Amino acid sequence: MSFTSDVKKEISMYEWKDCCKKALLSAFLQMSASLNFTSEGMHITAQSENVSTAKYIYTLVKELYHVEIQLSIIKKMKLKKNNIYVIKIKTKAMDILKDLEIIGENGLNDHPSKNIVHKDCCVRAYLAGAFLASGSVNSPVKSNYHLEIACSNKNLAKYIMRQMNKFYLQAKHIKRRNQEVVYIKASDKISDFLKCVGASVSLFEFEDTRIQRDFMNSLTRLDNCELANEMKSIKAAQKQLEDIDRIENFVGLDGLAPNLYNVAILRKENPEANLNELCDIYERRYQEPISKSGIRHRLNKIRDIADQYRQ
Repeated sequence: MSFTSDVKKEISMYEWKDCCKKALLSAFLQMSASLNFTSEGMHITAQSENVSTAKYIYTLVKELYHVEIQLSIIKKMKLKKNNIYVIKIKTKAMDILKDLEIIGENGLNDHPSKNIVHKDCCVRAYLAGAFLASGSVNSPVKSNYHLEIACSNKNLAKYIMRQMNKFYLQAKHIKRRNQEVVYIKASDKISDFLKCVGASVSLFEFEDTRIQRDFMNSLTRLDNCELANEMKSIKAAQKQLEDIDRIENFVGLDGLAPNLYNVAILRKENPEANLNELCDIYERRYQEPISKSGIRHRLNKIRDIADQYRQ
């Protein structure tokens, strides 16, 4: 089961308040339902590939409107061969659409009024319904964080984006082919969205995986940084040994000033030591404190002398 399916299952199991149930149903039907006319009369048909969502919507419609409703399964024969769960509301179709403010006096509404989402909890439920209808979220083990809700209506997409941003989710809108997509990219904002729509268990799973992944990435970056520093130190030490060998081959190290001579001998004896380690060795041997910049300054002096002999 995908992470998106887990989130939708959890939303379907959340105990929504009575005032929130219409908001959730309004979003779901507006984004996934169609109004059909047959010889049997007018009815609403909605589809979902998530069994938990289909069962929840079926139960919710019966609870709110006490109508004749049917749940059936269609088996897809192409691609992933998933089941499609079809919810068919056979009676009171127009009354339900009007009550949920999907249809108004002037036809199809872009979004409901404040009557449906008059509280913050109802806005959260509306977002939950929109996610149940056409939402998806990447698993936190993936390389990129992404949550989106796809719509066919631009005005509805912008409305959903505004509702998300009431909770500071930093949602954005983009057109992708024939769809209007509202999306969130920041991992912490995806966590906030999961909390917002009642998916607490998925939130903890997302956060736990994200923290572990980010921790491992930090360790990798730290290891890479330490390796790069070590390679840099080895390269610098090799160059310093070449400078010392140049002086020794031309005139010998005895001609160096005592402070330079001491550092040159230490570098020859400790070819793999970094500057901090050379400082410690110097202080132990000569009982004299020296800083990292002091060691570097003396090695630079040795380099300058070696450059004279190169010329």
